[in-house]
Amino acid sequence: MPPRQEGPWLDDAAGRLVRPYTVSAGRTRPSTALDLLSLVRATGRLPASPLGPEHTAALGLCGGPTSVAEIAAHLRLPAVITKVLLSDLVDCGALTARSPRHHDHPTDRSLLEAVLDGLRRRL
Repeated sequence: MPPRQEGPWLDDAAGRLVRPYTVSAGRTRPSTALDLLSLVRATGRLPASPLGPEHTAALGLCGGPTSVAEIAAHLRLPAVITKVLLSDLVDCGALTARSPRHHDHPTDRSLLEAVLDGLRRRL
């Protein structure tokens, strides 16, 4: 039985056939500040120039607010490469990005202790 492929760049036996840094043209720094919890969403605007298959796949995952970490997992790419791809899409107006909301209130200690107790009981 031939190996199952999930597109031209993946092979079950060999893994990724194209090195991640080639996907981002060797770039390792996104032009937009994104972290793993940043939410990106498609704007409906298509890029003016054609982008690579990974850009297209990433854009297809952003129908609703989606975290950078989730997109990286679906694309099977390192987070830094995913951030570069997503920042390209933000730069051309195809995506919007929103930083995660951080609460000013520290988490309640009793809540953390209850979670820890629950985890210990499961072990």
